[in-house]
Amino acid sequence: MKKLKTWYWIATIIFALMMIMDGVGGITQQEAGKEVLKHLGYPMYLLIIVGIAKLLGAASILQNKFTTIKEWAYAGFAINFIGAFASRVFVGDGMSLLIPPLVALVIMFIPYILWKKLVSNVKIS
Repeated sequence: MKKLKTWYWIATIIFALMMIMDGVGGITQQEAGKEVLKHLGYPMYLLIIVGIAKLLGAASILQNKFTTIKEWAYAGFAINFIGAFASRVFVGDGMSLLIPPLVALVIMFIPYILWKKLVSNVKIS
């Protein structure tokens, strides 16, 4: 159980830090984010909205008191990554740009699955 808890926190902190960095980048409207939104045809203010959502989501997955909020945060991240993938498909981007949102989705599921195992007290074999 201790090993599971350790891996859960390592994965959760790494994923949360990734989302915090991305969220701050969106709020501060970094040039890379602006270029992506322009390419995809989205308004620039979406960077701020998604950036704030990522910061709130990161805070939500780092806490363990409000499990429903934590579930919604993971759902929001999944919707964000699936939406990023779909947006790239719709504008005709190549494989090299389609893969990163899917990788992010897989990375997101690591702390999520570990959390679910931890909550149900099921050990990882």
